[in-house]
Amino acid sequence: MTPTDRRDDIDAIKSLKYRYLRCVDLRLWEELADTLAPEVSASYGRRLSYTGRDEVVAGLKGQMTDDVITEHQAHHPEIEVDGDTATGRWYLQDRVIVPAFDTMIFGSAFYEDTYARHDGRWVITSTGYKRTYEAMINLKDVPSFQLTDNHLAAADGQ
Repeated sequence: MTPTDRRDDIDAIKSLKYRYLRCVDLRLWEELADTLAPEVSASYGRRLSYTGRDEVVAGLKGQMTDDVITEHQAHHPEIEVDGDTATGRWYLQDRVIVPAFDTMIFGSAFYEDTYARHDGRWVITSTGYKRTYEAMINLKDVPSFQLTDNHLAAADGQ
């Protein structure tokens, strides 16, 4: 593997992770499925674990309904490529807003991922994170908080 090949693979894996997170936050479930290997496993903190692409997508879809707003950002990737497999570690910052319960959850974690090249493209074979912290606030405690836009909310008149 040349240094150029390795950089290309790392760039492709970065793009894959960013696409995965974008699809989660925008609820693009079919596109999310395309980022995952059929045998993928996922473990999100202490509460949520899934095995297999269909179960991962269904599990996330069940957790992230239209009344839950999410934001996931992954930074500082540490990616190691070994032929057609790779590992990655990412620093996660996330936020979850649930207007119906006047709640905002936020925190950080470190993702640990594995990847494989299937049919010439990288897919996630395992993903999961361990929290460094998680906090929750009642939005009623922040009197100035206003949700002024929500891409998941039905448009007026629909």
